[in-house]
Amino acid sequence: MAFEVYDDYEQGERVQKWLRQNGLSIVVGVAIGLVGIFGWQQWNNHKAGRESQASQLYQQVQNAIAAGKNDQADTLTEQLFKDYAESPYAVFAAGDRAVRQVGAKQLDKALVSLNWAESHAADPNLKALMQLRIAQVQLAQDKAADAVATLDRMGAKNYEGLSQELRGDALVKLGRPDDARKAYEAAKAALGEGAPQSGALQLKLDNLAVAGKQGA
Repeated sequence: MAFEVYDDYEQGERVQKWLRQNGLSIVVGVAIGLVGIFGWQQWNNHKAGRESQASQLYQQVQNAIAAGKNDQADTLTEQLFKDYAESPYAVFAAGDRAVRQVGAKQLDKALVSLNWAESHAADPNLKALMQLRIAQVQLAQDKAADAVATLDRMGAKNYEGLSQELRGDALVKLGRPDDARKAYEAAKAALGEGAPQSGALQLKLDNLAVAGKQGA
């Protein structure tokens, strides 16, 4: 019994000695850990708050567009660019402005808006969508080679059906019917037979076949 009491006493002393030697580092470590957790929570709350503010501002952009107040929509969009450039809502607003600019036949301005959107889009799918739109505008500007180069930057599986169809259109303009045919066929395969675009794609393939026969 005496040995057990002694052992308990000795162990208690060792624990107290260890705590005296290491207690400060334990307290500091725990404090740092708590600060890290608190800081991470604060940062997440800050980010969530900013996303909420950006979302509300983007909704105002949408409301202005719906009301036909394009000047107001542009002003709000610029505010998103300035204050919330890291938010996807700013990218959405840039894409919306590009649509309005294309409608007004301001293709150069639309390209500026889309280039901004591409450079600020953090999500790969959103970036790819902006690249697809850039290629569409470039093709509308008769810059087929630029459109193909833009499509080359997209991931192979990003909007594959749409990007391959657009690639085919660009290759037709570049006088490369064989490559265009491959692109259209890839677009059909990616979209599937039941896709709404299937009929238009088949028409484009038929037109290539007719042009090939006439050129033979």
